[in-house]
Amino acid sequence: MIQYLPALLGGMLIGLAAVMLLLLNGRIAGVSGIVGGLLGGIGLATNLAFVLGLTLGPVIYLILFGGWPLIEVTVGWPLLIVAGLLVGFGSRMGSGCTSGHGILGLARLSPRSMVAVATFMTSAVLAVVILKAIGQ
Repeated sequence: MIQYLPALLGGMLIGLAAVMLLLLNGRIAGVSGIVGGLLGGIGLATNLAFVLGLTLGPVIYLILFGGWPLIEVTVGWPLLIVAGLLVGFGSRMGSGCTSGHGILGLARLSPRSMVAVATFMTSAVLAVVILKAIGQ
């Protein structure tokens, strides 16, 4: 059970942050929208606080668990860049990202979010199958 503690605590913190943002500001905690608002100069204080909280997460992990989260990236930069661009494009096309649709959209029983999350998950499964098939 202890091996799942970091993921459990992280999930609880994400849920808490999303609920607090919704209850205190009436806003959905969609990271793509928050970062877009920050870059566009909209809601600077709230958006900056949220983004700083996200970026300080690994530092808090370091303090609590005595080491950095173990992350292993097994693909090259070109594939990572293409994947990042596709995620950004999909977020714009889907009017939100996995955090907004997946965390609060599903909790609010939003039909649009249900379709979006089903699309995200289907795309993720297909991507894994294709990458495994080509040896990545």
